Amino acid sequence: MTKVTMTVNGKAVSGEVEGRTLLVSFLREGLGLTGTHVGCDTSQCGACVVHINGNPAKSCTAFAADLDGASITTIEGMANEDGSLGVVQQAFQDHHGLQCGFCTPGMVMSSAALLAVNPRPTEMEVRHYLEGNICRCTGYHNIVKAVLAASGQDVSKIAAE
Repeated sequence: MTKVTMTVNGKAVSGEVEGRTLLVSFLREGLGLTGTHVGCDTSQCGACVVHINGNPAKSCTAFAADLDGASITTIEGMANEDGSLGVVQQAFQDHHGLQCGFCTPGMVMSSAALLAVNPRPTEMEVRHYLEGNICRCTGYHNIVKAVLAASGQDVSKIAAE
C-alpha cells in the first residue's frame, strides 16, 4: 500500500492505495465522490473525465499512486462556492444537454477544459473537442448548444437537429 496525498476540489485529502488503484476508484470508493462515472473500463467513453493539475484526463487510466501531490477537480468541484450550479453545469441544464445523465459529468469536465483554452469556440471546435466523450442519448446537438451558451454566445438562433 502506498500513501497518497492530493488536493481534490480544493481540499487536501490522503489515503492508502494499492499500486493498481485507479484514480476513478480512489475518488468514488475512497473519497465517496461518485459524480465521476465509470462507463466503459477501456478509456473510450469519457464518462470519467476529471481535471488533473488543470488538464482534462480520463481517471480510469490514471493510477492514484502516481498522482501524489496532484490537484484534482471532479464534477463535484464545478459548483459555485454557494453550492449552485457552475456556468457549464447551468448551461447543460438550461439547454437540455443531458438526458440519462450518465455521460454528463465527463461532458461538463471536458467542456470546461475546452472553454478554459478556447473561451469562444465554434460549433465545429466544440464537436471536435468532445470526440472523446460518448453520449448514447442526446445526439450531441444540445450538448454543443450548452457549451456555446456557457461561452456566452447567443444560441437562440441555432436550429434543432
